[in-house]
Amino acid sequence: MLHLDIKKLARIERLGHRITGNRQRDHTRGAGWEFVHVAIDDASRIAFVAFLQAALTYFASLGVKIQRLMSDNGSAYRSKLFAQLTHPLGLRHLFTRPYTPRTNGKAERFIQTSLREWAYAQAYSHSSHRADHLHPWLHRYNWHRPHSALQHHPPISKLNLTLNNLLSLHS
Repeated sequence: MLHLDIKKLARIERLGHRITGNRQRDHTRGAGWEFVHVAIDDASRIAFVAFLQAALTYFASLGVKIQRLMSDNGSAYRSKLFAQLTHPLGLRHLFTRPYTPRTNGKAERFIQTSLREWAYAQAYSHSSHRADHLHPWLHRYNWHRPHSALQHHPPISKLNLTLNNLLSLHS
């Protein structure tokens, strides 16, 4: 099963008042928001940040066949467009109970970790700088970061890849 979720992040135009200490300069009109879509495999806890087709392609490249999706009840996941994407792929789409984030706990926990270790781990001067650090961080998360739920092994270890596969995938 693939857990899906979305997280809203503030768009960064310059260093904020928490870094500079100057609240007067901190307002940027119209800076707005950015969104990160996350997908995390139920068994291995391998994570991917993108949207559905890219996530399915990524997991397929690792030999993970996705049959079910679980998401919250957000409008993006309840939309007709999303249903039109999932139905032809033969994916069963499950929804969490309203106001029960623990139902989709793996995605929620991954979002907490990504916020702490990537999005807000350092002071980025611009949103594009934060985005540049996402894929290297995600690589460390999937291939090198120990997980207590996996006996302190990284998520990729759950796939039992052969050495040939491992070398071709680990770039």
